Amino acid sequence: MEPHYAPRTIAFQSEIFHPLVEPDIARLQRLHNQLYERGSPVYTDFSVLQNGAQLSNPAARPGALSSVAFMPDRMLFREELSPLTVEDFGRRVRGIAQAACGLLGIQVLTAHQVTVRTLANPRNFRDSRAYVKEGMFGFGPETASFGREPQLYGLRMVFPPSESEPNAHALRIESFHGDPRSIFLENQASFAPLLVARGLEPLERNVHEAYDFLVQKALTFVGRFDVRAQA
Repeated sequence: MEPHYAPRTIAFQSEIFHPLVEPDIARLQRLHNQLYERGSPVYTDFSVLQNGAQLSNPAARPGALSSVAFMPDRMLFREELSPLTVEDFGRRVRGIAQAACGLLGIQVLTAHQVTVRTLANPRNFRDSRAYVKEGMFGFGPETASFGREPQLYGLRMVFPPSESEPNAHALRIESFHGDPRSIFLENQASFAPLLVARGLEPLERNVHEAYDFLVQKALTFVGRFDVRAQA
């Protein structure tokens, strides 16, 4: 039986690419106004950027970030140290992107990249460095070759698209410098272009797929090494 983990997601990011379009500030201001007219706006602040505009929320805690930026070739949604669930974030990306495409005349989305970062505590190691070094890599005295002990261990795996799996995933699993008890996991997933006229439900599904790959498949992989060596 695989160990059970309680992942703590610390960041969502959704980068939606499209052909070059002038980020019309007046129209983006109208989008912000529409959010207020619906009540309980998901973003409270509007600001003009050097190359576009941004909707955002005040930071609820140090290091927190909640925003969407509209640039000539992309929309960038970022939630860091946010209370949003994956369901909340997926709905937000789909809804705001749909409205922005209508206002800016965007007809095709050329690519979609979703990044999810989460933390999880190993069950049989108090220090994530020991988990990666001993449990995952099976290292012992070999690191003495460097004359000092590494303070971060990690690995990266890339899963390119294939005929049966059309989406790509780039996975990082590392010890976490901010809290030695926690393992840091990141999935950067890439998805195919979309025609706006066919609906943007796939944007929401893409967020869920990126998240599920991390907290289901990657954590199952992590669990296979979370075993104390027998004395």
